[in-house]
Amino acid sequence: MIDQLNLASQPFRNRTLPWTVAVVVACASVVALILVVGAGRQARAQADRVEHDVQDLRGREQALQQKAEEVRNTLTPDQRFVLDAAHEIVDRKNFSWSRLLADLESTLSGNVRVARISVRDTHQVNGQTQADLELTVVGKTPTDIVHMIGEMARTGIFDAELLTQQPRAAKGEPGTEATLRVRYTPRTGASAKPEESASSARLVNPQHDTTETQ
Repeated sequence: MIDQLNLASQPFRNRTLPWTVAVVVACASVVALILVVGAGRQARAQADRVEHDVQDLRGREQALQQKAEEVRNTLTPDQRFVLDAAHEIVDRKNFSWSRLLADLESTLSGNVRVARISVRDTHQVNGQTQADLELTVVGKTPTDIVHMIGEMARTGIFDAELLTQQPRAAKGEPGTEATLRVRYTPRTGASAKPEESASSARLVNPQHDTTETQ
């Protein structure tokens, strides 16, 4: 028995399938292009709105600053002094001693204690209270104090500078006493827990040392 033969010059060719695939690919590409263009326009529109809002807020801020400066210029020197004093009182009221003591305690080793704390200045930076402190600390050795300064810098909330350092032998006491100038920036949203505040009281020796605010 002889099998049937296809004697066409181009046998077994389906002309419909390639065209169908090409049309589907082309349609998918057009749809993807439309989606990309639409998403790009939407992103640009959103960016324009955000930029407009930012410019509006900046304009309002500048207007408020200008009004505040105009009001300040109308004040007498005595009134300006009272205003500055009021701002300082507010800044000091916002300063948290319990948080400071808790943060200090976390940086102290067993060989160093704080003998005296003085707040030299407080001010607001981007809505956050910063304080310039002067600390008197006592360590068993000068190395202990240097290590404490390094630990304070590592926390990111203390920036300490050594002002003076001397042995306590002249007072008939062991150890080394040092005075530090410290810039303290509390972490945003941080708060001292009651037990931290209580334990932080051990930072200062109640028999010999004082904690004061100037």
